Order: sequence, then structure tokens, then C-alpha cells
Amino acid sequence: MVAPFPREFYLQDTLAVAQKLLGQSVWRRLPSGEVLSGIIVETEGYLSGDPACHAYRGPTPRNRTMFGPPGHAYVYFTYGLHMMLNVVCAPEGVAEAVLIRAIEPTEGVETMRANRGGVESALLLTNGPGKLAQALALTRQHDNGLDVTDPRSDLQIRPHAPPPFEIVSTPRIGISQGVESPWRYYIRGNPWVSRQ
Repeated sequence: MVAPFPREFYLQDTLAVAQKLLGQSVWRRLPSGEVLSGIIVETEGYLSGDPACHAYRGPTPRNRTMFGPPGHAYVYFTYGLHMMLNVVCAPEGVAEAVLIRAIEPTEGVETMRANRGGVESALLLTNGPGKLAQALALTRQHDNGLDVTDPRSDLQIRPHAPPPFEIVSTPRIGISQGVESPWRYYIRGNPWVSRQ
């Protein structure tokens, strides 16, 4: 079994983590024991002092996971529609995170399809943060705060050995503040990226 990245991985510069997560694997174990997984192909970084960051105005019941130790999942509900998966970075109290925006499905594709309401095209299963959270059956109640560095966790981020790829950097998507910061990263040419 491949061990997840250790906590120290998430203590690196958050924007470096956002780039280093590209090509790595999100691993998810359902209550049934079935495993769903996919290769991370798109991320965004959110930093302390960043007006687009959920922690910008300080701790709240919703964002308190971001102020905790690095290497934990921050799962939140947005727009009244979607869950989003982030991983907390930086030392405890700093409140930075990387949003996992898209994955390339590798395991449990049929279950992901069912979780997404029967979406036929594999390319539309996980090509966006809300889509991938739905495909992986993530919930705030069960998954927010999970330690993704723990080999016993139901949600982990594991090393993967992808072929060489080029990283593209662009402004982030779907935000109204901090829009000029080029902190969105994706694998050039990967068809599961939400927006090329």
C-alpha cells in the first residue's frame, strides 16, 4: 500500500504545495469499503491575507479547520449546491489551503458515475471542484477535518508517479476578490481540467 504524504509536505510554501499536488492521487474509502481514486490535475492556492481565502476575516465555525494543523481536509458547502475539497497547509494558526479543483478518475469510476447521477461522459465526472466532491461522495459532516496524512484515514493524498507534464499557471476561477493572483495550476493538455 502507498503511504499518504506526511504532514511535513503541507508545511512547505502553500503555492509550492498547490503545484506539487499535481499528478498525485486522491484516495477515498467509502463506508462500504470500496475505494475511489483519481489523479489531481488542477489546484488553486489560498493564502493568509488573501481576500479570496475563507480565513481572510478570521476564524469562524465554518472555517476553523483551516486554522488547525496542516494535512487536514477542509470540506465546505458553497453556493448552496456543492461541496469543495481543500487540504490545509502552513503551520497551525496560519490558515492557508489548496483547493483540489479537478481529478482524472482512476478507480471506482462506475460508482463515481452513480454518485454524479449517471453522468455518461467520463470527462465530465470530476472536471471541477463540486463535481469531484460529488463523485467522491464527500460530505462536510464526515470528511471535514479528516487527517489526509493518516494511513488509517478514509481520505488520503498519496504519491503517484505520473509521466512528465507541464504546469500552467492562471488566475483563479469563480471568485470576486483576489482575481489577479495567478494561483491556479493545472496540467497542460489534461482533458479533465475544468477550464483550459
